[in-house]
Amino acid sequence: MSKKILIVTECFYPEEFKINDVALEWKKKGYEVGVLTMVPSYPVSQVFDGYENKWYQKDSWNGITIYRVKAVTGYKTSLFKKLLKYFAFMFTGSIVSLFIGKKYDYIFGFNMSALTGMMPAVIIKKLYNKPLTFWAQDIWPDSVYAYGFKKTKLLSYCLNKFVGFMHRSVDNIAISGKGFENKLKPYCNSNQLFHYLPNWADNLDMSMEPFKFSDDEKINFTFAGNIGKVQNLENIIKAYSALENEYLQKSQLNIIGDGSALEDLKILGSENKSIIFHGKKPRKDMAMYYKGSDFLIVSLIDKPIFSVTVPSKTQTYIAAKKPILAIINGDTSNIIKENNLGFTAHPNDMNEITNIFVQAINSTDEKRSEFIKNSEILTSTVFNQDKIIDKLLELTISKE
Repeated sequence: MSKKILIVTECFYPEEFKINDVALEWKKKGYEVGVLTMVPSYPVSQVFDGYENKWYQKDSWNGITIYRVKAVTGYKTSLFKKLLKYFAFMFTGSIVSLFIGKKYDYIFGFNMSALTGMMPAVIIKKLYNKPLTFWAQDIWPDSVYAYGFKKTKLLSYCLNKFVGFMHRSVDNIAISGKGFENKLKPYCNSNQLFHYLPNWADNLDMSMEPFKFSDDEKINFTFAGNIGKVQNLENIIKAYSALENEYLQKSQLNIIGDGSALEDLKILGSENKSIIFHGKKPRKDMAMYYKGSDFLIVSLIDKPIFSVTVPSKTQTYIAAKKPILAIINGDTSNIIKENNLGFTAHPNDMNEITNIFVQAINSTDEKRSEFIKNSEILTSTVFNQDKIIDKLLELTISKE
């Protein structure tokens, strides 16, 4: 009889996250996989077509049983609804976990955002004594403060107690960034081991024809992904606009995606004809935009938590075999520098950001080929999807 693994995650197929690949691969290896999640609504903050926003429903995908609870919608433009969304899954997911948790042998928590989303997994651990593994993609309480909440004594006390309770309930912790360990260690059991298992690249169809950004021969810089305040695009646009006209004529800054800061950024870049907003594009088509680019941009604002956060697009950019501009501190910047994958700049240093645009525009074909070769090496080793999924499974069933 096959062993059963329950994955607890706020988002799952048809939403596009790495946990979809994990569930599919574990199913292929003979495990019975279940997923406790919400009705799909990310990133549009509206329920996907073909789904009803019920309090509870059950469906399946490729032989994987999915337990869905009601999703709070409208969170894209409302902080209150965003908070309500997190707490709603914490409570409704926990209620469902009481009924389904007993029949699973192992629990795996995909901690993709708010730690509150892992409460259903902890309840199963506490109630039914099932082995529990977290794969941390975010860090509390640091991320709470990073998103603008004031660090008061009361909030700090409550968060520290909650984070400590959650992480001391876990048997195994996998971390997506090396810097997570020092941030999480104070909230974990003293003997807790941390396993560095980073995200891997999105599957890219590199057989696609490159997208033609311009009829003229230009160096194309491309940012792709969520367009919010923490992505630091305001500084990037300002620094790029500070280029001398000679460099602006030789280059183009392409911004692909959607998000809460998009309209303000369009206004900011409206007077620069070398800045083009392309809107949101399907993930399956992104390879053509990467192939049509000369440099890909990864960026976050200067906050302590983001120094240990490696945006998943970093691995995707590396797999796309394109030089990278890393306008970010910490782990991501270190990956780019230590492996010689592109140019880096401090997210608050406008002169530095402007200067790496100049360096990139002036770079030779030989220099860019060197960056690309190093990306190929890293994709086949550290960021290898099969190896990471296998290690996550090994960790999850380590008490077998």
